[in-house]
Amino acid sequence: MKRNILEAAKVIRSKNAGPFELTFDIMFKNREFYEQFKSQKIINEKMIAGILKISESDILSLIWFAPANAVKITIKRPMPSGAPGETDIYGAQQHAPLLAIEF
Repeated sequence: MKRNILEAAKVIRSKNAGPFELTFDIMFKNREFYEQFKSQKIINEKMIAGILKISESDILSLIWFAPANAVKITIKRPMPSGAPGETDIYGAQQHAPLLAIEF
């Protein structure tokens, strides 16, 4: 039976990492969930690209950070922050697709 990431994560957020990049943070509730997601490669470049509907080449980094039981994903912004037509200047509303991750 599939479980939703909200059972494992206490924080899922997005924010600007400069005007041309977005970063996504997933902080797990405990070390067990962190290790499970990391060791089973539940979160990986292919899955992130599919969920965010971007090319894998637009993923700049996917870093596991044990001291915070977290993974940080940085991608190229589809449009620079504040550019005409851009709808989320702070990048704070871009994490919603990650809420659909199942494990």
